[in-house]
Amino acid sequence: MTEACAGEDAPGPDPEAPRHGFRGEPPRPATIPAGLTIALSREAGARGGSLGRRVARRLGCEVYGQELLEFIARDGASRSEILQRLDANSATWVEDRLQQLLRGQELSQNPAILNLARVILALGASGHVVLIGRGAGYVLPRETTLHVRVVAPIADRVAYLAQWLRLSDNEAAEQVRLRDSRRQEFLSTHFHQRSSEAHQFDMVLNSTSLGEELCANLILQAAKVKQEALPTTAASNG
Repeated sequence: MTEACAGEDAPGPDPEAPRHGFRGEPPRPATIPAGLTIALSREAGARGGSLGRRVARRLGCEVYGQELLEFIARDGASRSEILQRLDANSATWVEDRLQQLLRGQELSQNPAILNLARVILALGASGHVVLIGRGAGYVLPRETTLHVRVVAPIADRVAYLAQWLRLSDNEAAEQVRLRDSRRQEFLSTHFHQRSSEAHQFDMVLNSTSLGEELCANLILQAAKVKQEALPTTAASNG
């Protein structure tokens, strides 16, 4: 028999054969944010807070309203507790995202606002949370956030606040005006945004014409679709 010659026709190692000691592809970095956050912006008296809590109950997730976000941002112990939940990769992502917002002049350098933004980013790093107000939808990445604006006719908003706060119609109308004005001033000063610009939101819902239940259903459906579209590798910071 003639031996096979070494050369082009000689059999070589099978490129499909597993290499000695090969353990497969290295693990991919965890996705950050790890899931979807729902950020609700609302007109005063449009029942956005109630709607946010309804959505959170149905999702079985935590909800943070404006007052709670402000308290955590102000209170050093509470803020530290939220930040200490983060693993090293998430903590790095929070600071990287914060610096990205500052470089883009999308965020005030006011220390209180930086604390607030850190809290929002820390909560959003894990996803599966509902945040109400305080510019959360402007702080978090659009790709991993469902940004919803809740509106209603002025007469319905006045009536709602009058009943909720036990005010006269005139007092309630003044409260609506003041709250809307303060919220807009907050967004303009610290995020350089206007809530009247509808294109900033994924959804704008009229809670009077649709009702809370239908609004909640629409948010849940949109959240499901957007969650399914999230990347499976590390998320972009912006």
